[in-house]
Amino acid sequence: MSEQGPFRLGVLGSGLGSNFDSIAQGCAAGAIPAEIALVLSDAEDSGILRSAKALGVPTSFIAPGKYRTKLDETAEAEYIAALQEAEVDLVVLAGFMRILKGEFLKTYEGRVVNIHPSLLPSFPGLEAWKQALDHGVKVTGCTVHFVDQGVDMGAIIAQETVRVRDDDTAESLLARIHDAEHRIYPAAIAMIAHGEIEQRGRRTFHKVDP
Repeated sequence: MSEQGPFRLGVLGSGLGSNFDSIAQGCAAGAIPAEIALVLSDAEDSGILRSAKALGVPTSFIAPGKYRTKLDETAEAEYIAALQEAEVDLVVLAGFMRILKGEFLKTYEGRVVNIHPSLLPSFPGLEAWKQALDHGVKVTGCTVHFVDQGVDMGAIIAQETVRVRDDDTAESLLARIHDAEHRIYPAAIAMIAHGEIEQRGRRTFHKVDP
């Protein structure tokens, strides 16, 4: 936690920002004991930047650089500098479409979280809800996890299941997964802000006072 104030979140996103909206609502309502210090995006016209600006949250567009799926070295340094200047305690990925590696994860080791639209370790990667539907599973869901050097491989913090209906399309299934995400992500961030999550190897534990 920052020395002179509440727990501070830095949110990174590339798209509409619906998970950002649910997190911002949780912070405003006091359900998450934190404040959003900064929102960064690799997309200049992203919805998440518009939403954050409407709420008066500091924002910045930082171009991702020369790579298609990750930040280049210059961009990575700019993201780190912006987050450090904002004295961010936890980096929250909310639809950020760049893989984080190297110096970023060294700087914020154990302090980066993501939400993925499947029950990891099943269906990592892109369009996980379509993968689940095509595979024929009867239950899928979403997963909040710490981010490490692997893709969608970090220690799992929380999960919520979503039943796959016989008449589901990719769009209808994704809509219900999004509903679950908007419940589970703010709750997981609140537990982290309260200091209730402990990681031991690949497992996390919810610490409860005796």
